[in-house]
Amino acid sequence: MTQKTALGADTAIVIAHRGASGYLPEHTLPAYFVAIHQGADYIEPDLVISKDGVLIARHENEIGDTTDVAQRPAFANRRTTKTIDGESKTGWFTEDFTLAELKTLRARERLPLLRVANTRFDGMFVLPTFDEVLELVRAADHQRATAARERGVPAPARIGVYPETKHPSYFASLGLTFDAALLSALRRHGFKSAADPAYIQSFEVSNLKALRRRTKLRLVQLMAPSGQPYDFTIAQDPRRYVDLLSPTGLKEIADYANAIGPYKEMIVARQADGSRGASTGLAERARAAGLGVHVWTLRAENEFLPRDLWRGSEPGMSGDMESEICALLQAGVTGLFADHPDQAVAARAACLANKP
Repeated sequence: MTQKTALGADTAIVIAHRGASGYLPEHTLPAYFVAIHQGADYIEPDLVISKDGVLIARHENEIGDTTDVAQRPAFANRRTTKTIDGESKTGWFTEDFTLAELKTLRARERLPLLRVANTRFDGMFVLPTFDEVLELVRAADHQRATAARERGVPAPARIGVYPETKHPSYFASLGLTFDAALLSALRRHGFKSAADPAYIQSFEVSNLKALRRRTKLRLVQLMAPSGQPYDFTIAQDPRRYVDLLSPTGLKEIADYANAIGPYKEMIVARQADGSRGASTGLAERARAAGLGVHVWTLRAENEFLPRDLWRGSEPGMSGDMESEICALLQAGVTGLFADHPDQAVAARAACLANKP
């Protein structure tokens, strides 16, 4: 194993993807709480905006799949069709609801057929604001520091936060913007500089460049395996994500961001039969440009694993996620988004213990 690869294994952070979303409905305070206690280094709240400008933790602004809004007769007339980032979407959208209205809704499991056990929590948890997520982190940090002091041991590292701005160009077209509310909330909770455990991520480019002018917090350019940033589409910029991964593109990203966030198969390819392929070399190229590499998304179920790492024949059974994580660490990644943070933390330790 090369020195660079070993460094990836030594320093890779585990980011709880939407909280401990493999065990509880995503983007709920209990999901974040469990992730913290499972040892995640960072928790990830995706952010959208309410009608009255409040940042809400949801993966997308359409909330029909992850809340009980469809069962609420009072909101039946809010169902509509919109074009979001160039795609037609039908459902209920956060920008059409005030915070007070959103607080009447309850979260539901996104993958009910695959994660049947999680559906027992449907209807139990409210949708949290970003401030509420940060308050949870603050309380957990205080609790951990107090417990360490009582035991006479050093306090653990602060819990990190890793928010994503969702559909920033779309929201800006409605007069709803992220930057001021996002940075203000982070500052109030002690996240101000590059030394603080926080990253801000986006699939778009222009909003990250704007954030760079306003903050010293670390920024992450998310990468999809196809398509282009939607702000490029608006600006008629022909470049696609793949173009941003060229030496010139990576150098440009390094001017405003601290890391890239690619899909995991952009780091370790899949073969035609769905099994693991070879490293693409992207992690090494990005790190040579001075960028961290935080991959998405590690999930324990067979459905999401390379075919050679399946255990059993059912998509919902747990497979060999540890081997997938080891391959990514060997390729040089420095961060792992995971739905099952406890398993990712254990796999990271096992990979490190077994490295040559």
